[in-house]
Amino acid sequence: MFSAIYIEEEVRCEDRVQEILARFSEIPQIECERYGEIFNRNAQNFRLQKKSPALILAKKYGNLVLTSPEGYGFQGGQSFYFSHMLNCIYDCRYCFLQGMYRSANYVLFVNYEDFAAQLESVSTDSDQSAIFYSGYDCDSLALEPISKFCEYFLPVFKRTPNSILEIRTKSTQIRSILETESFENCVIAMSFTAHGASQQFEHKVPSIAKRIEALLKLQQAGWRIALRFEPIIWESQLIKNYQKLFDEIFATLDIEKIHSVSIGEFRMPSSFYKNIVKLYPDEALFARETEISDGMISLATKEVEPLQELEQLLLGYISAEQYYRCA
Repeated sequence: MFSAIYIEEEVRCEDRVQEILARFSEIPQIECERYGEIFNRNAQNFRLQKKSPALILAKKYGNLVLTSPEGYGFQGGQSFYFSHMLNCIYDCRYCFLQGMYRSANYVLFVNYEDFAAQLESVSTDSDQSAIFYSGYDCDSLALEPISKFCEYFLPVFKRTPNSILEIRTKSTQIRSILETESFENCVIAMSFTAHGASQQFEHKVPSIAKRIEALLKLQQAGWRIALRFEPIIWESQLIKNYQKLFDEIFATLDIEKIHSVSIGEFRMPSSFYKNIVKLYPDEALFARETEISDGMISLATKEVEPLQELEQLLLGYISAEQYYRCA
């Protein structure tokens, strides 16, 4: 799974680290002073490194809980995000991470207790409900058997009922969640694109059918689930393709018990986009016409108000109260 494991000297003796190292004892294990020596060094090629990435076990300092980008999630309180990991084991061609980082290696920050202390502090200081998003700089669940992210953080949020945790993912690694008693202030949000886009751009991601199956198991176990239809990649049969996807999903799940549903366009900072184009100059997705607004790049479309048409289709399945558009 990993080409090597790098370990910061400061965390080498921690139980969480020792457990991971014991599991992968056959993989080269290399000590370093700080993860940036490996992750931020010059002359790295994200595309090549993605074929055989390393795992870096590190400690994160400073502000571990950050204010969410405007329009990132649903309404209902102050919005924050936190990242226990950098980079994702999946290889979605549209992902902004490959344009943001020099390295495709995975960084796992193992100082969970420090994250928990800041999460609880932010929640206590907030004068309204606080919403915390995981999965902004990684996929929250994809490395769960190794990271045990949910195993640690679900109890943290269970004892902090005035806060809400959204776990955003494309992963079907839900065992640790199913082994935990469900509670109201946690939402597992699964991301989807239409079948054609998923097959073309979402490399290594579980199939749509497997993701729906995972959501059904979570819903049947009492967990609150959500749907994130993003990024929308414009195509000639967009409405037809999403109708097929919506039919498949909403015929399986209990619609009334879905926490929220969102749609979001393909978008990223233009500087990230330029970096990705350099990595994949022959990728058809990046040959498409684009538009830039306030430093953010998106795919251009010749259709008239296609997003509104897609929203109207979606609202034929769910209530308006369940829906929001991700800015």
